[in-house]
Amino acid sequence: MSVISPSPRATPARLTAPAAAKLSRPVLLGVCFIYIIFGLFPRDPWKTDDVIGLAQMWSAVYLQGEAWLLPQVAGVTSASNGPLSMWVGAGSMLVFGPWIGDIAAGRLPNLLWFALTSSSLWYGTYLLGRRAEAQPLALPFGGQPNSADYGRMLADAALLLLIATLGLAWRSHETSIIPAVVAMQALAFYSVARMLDRPWTGAATLGLALAGAFLTRGGASLIPILIALPFALPATGRRGLRAAALLALPLAIVPSVWWWSVAADTSAYWMAGWRAWHADFFGLVTFTGLTSALRNAPWFLWPLWPLALLAVWRWRGWWRAPHLRMPLAFAGGALAMLLIVGHPGEPELLGLIIPGATLSALALPTLRRGQVNALDWFAVMAFSVAAFLVWFGWTTALSGWPRQIAANIERQTPGFAHEIVWLALLAALIATAAWIVLLTWRLRTLPVALWRGSMLSAGGVLVAWVLLNTLWLPHIDYARSYRPVAEHINRVLAEQPPQDCVRTSGLNLPQRASFAVLEGLVFSFDSSCPLVLQQTTQDIVDPAPPGYQILWQGARPSDRQEFYRLMRVRP
Repeated sequence: MSVISPSPRATPARLTAPAAAKLSRPVLLGVCFIYIIFGLFPRDPWKTDDVIGLAQMWSAVYLQGEAWLLPQVAGVTSASNGPLSMWVGAGSMLVFGPWIGDIAAGRLPNLLWFALTSSSLWYGTYLLGRRAEAQPLALPFGGQPNSADYGRMLADAALLLLIATLGLAWRSHETSIIPAVVAMQALAFYSVARMLDRPWTGAATLGLALAGAFLTRGGASLIPILIALPFALPATGRRGLRAAALLALPLAIVPSVWWWSVAADTSAYWMAGWRAWHADFFGLVTFTGLTSALRNAPWFLWPLWPLALLAVWRWRGWWRAPHLRMPLAFAGGALAMLLIVGHPGEPELLGLIIPGATLSALALPTLRRGQVNALDWFAVMAFSVAAFLVWFGWTTALSGWPRQIAANIERQTPGFAHEIVWLALLAALIATAAWIVLLTWRLRTLPVALWRGSMLSAGGVLVAWVLLNTLWLPHIDYARSYRPVAEHINRVLAEQPPQDCVRTSGLNLPQRASFAVLEGLVFSFDSSCPLVLQQTTQDIVDPAPPGYQILWQGARPSDRQEFYRLMRVRP
C-alpha cells in the first residue's frame, strides 16, 4: 500500500487504488450514453422549464423575426434567458425536425451539453490529478500508479460521481437552458486547469466559456465564474494571467457585446425586461430563500457534499495547490451566488456539482476500507429498495393488487390504460439484471480500485433512472402532458372561420408554450378577437359571461386544478 499525506498536520491516509486498476473506457462511455439517452426520448414536453425551452426553439423556427435573436415563447417575451440554447436547439429543429419531429430534434442538443459537461469535468480533473502535488507517496519497492494513470483514475471517479448526483438527473434531461449553463461552468473549470500547462489553449476555451455563460443566462450564469476566476487563475502563473487578459477576455467580450448591441437596437422592450429580470433576480438572499436552499441541498447534492467536505478537511494545508485551489474557487463562486440571489433555487445549487465532483474524487484515496464499504452498502440498500419499489408499483398498477395501493395509483392517473410495452419491459429487465451483476461483482471480487466507491452509487442512480423511464414513463407522460387538451382545442378551432383570431384570459406561460409546441397554436393579444381561451381552476368555474358562447371546456384527466374553456363572443 502507498500512502498519501494531504496535510503536514494530518495523519497520512491510505491510498486504496493499485496501479493497474483502470476503468474500461467503453464501460465509462456506455454508462454516460445510457444515462443521458433514457428520459430524453420519447415523451411529450412537460410544463415549466422543459416546455418553455422547447417553445423558444419552436418560436425561432416558425415565428422567426425577432424570435431568432431574442427568446420568445409563442409571442411572449422570455427575458430571463439568453439566446445560445435557443440557437442550438432551433438549428437542430431545422436540420433534424423533418426526420424525427421537432420535439425530438429540440432535445438533441442535450446530448451535446452533457458531452461537454462530462468531458470537461473528466479532463479538468485529470489535468489536476496528474500533477505532482496530488500524487500519492511512492511505495517502498515501487509499483504505485504513475501520474497519468492516477489522474485518470481520479477523473473516472469524478465522472461517476457526477452521474451519481441526484439533483442532476432530471435537470440534465430537460429542454431548458440549465444543461447549457452547467456545460459552460464545466468548460470554464477545464479551461483554468488547462492553463496550468497550456495557457493559450486554456485561455481560448475560457473565453468561449465566459461568452457562452453570458449568452445562456446572462449574469446569473456568468457571475459565479467571474467570482471564482481571481482565486483560481493565480495558480496558473504569469503566463496564464497574460493569456487570460489577452485572449480570454476579447473572446468573451466580443460576442457578448455584439449580441447585446444588436438586441438593444432590435427591441428596447425586450432589453428592458432583461434588465428588470436581473435587477429582480439579484439581491441579498432572503431568509425563506436561504432556508429553502439549505433544505434542498443535502439530497440535491448527494453523494457529493459529504465527500467534498471530507476532501477539504483531509487536504487542509494544501490550499495553494492547484488541485485543491481551483475546485474550491469554483465552489466558492457557487456558494457566493446563494448569498447574492434573493431566492436561490436548483440552478444555483447546480453550480456546486462540477467542483463538488472533483473534490469528492480527491477524497476517495483518503477513505479507509470501512468508509468505502459503508458508502457502498448505503448505495446497495438505497438503490435496491428503489428498484424494488419501482417494480412493485408497476406490477401493482398492472395487476390491480394489492387493491388499496392500486387504487391510490389510479387516483393519480384516472382513465389511464395500463399496458405492457414489451420493448420498455425488456430494457427494464436488462437494467435490473445489470444491477444484480454489478452487486455480485462488488461483493464477490472485493475490488480495491480507486473508483469503486463511486461505481455502485453511479450504477444505482443509473438503474433507478432507467426503470423509471421505461416502466413508468407512459404514466408520467399521461399525468404531465398537455397533448389531450391541446388536441381538443385545435380540433374545435379547426371548425371556426379561419379569419377569427384567439385571445387568452389567465393563460400561464407554460401552458401557452405547451399548446404552441404540441399543436402549433399561437394566440393573439388583440382584445377584439372573437374567440377567447380561458384558463381557470376547477374550484372556480363561473358561468360563461353574458354574451359568450362556450365552444369547448375541459381539463387534463390527471389535473385536479386547471380548467380550460374556449368561448366565442356573440355579436
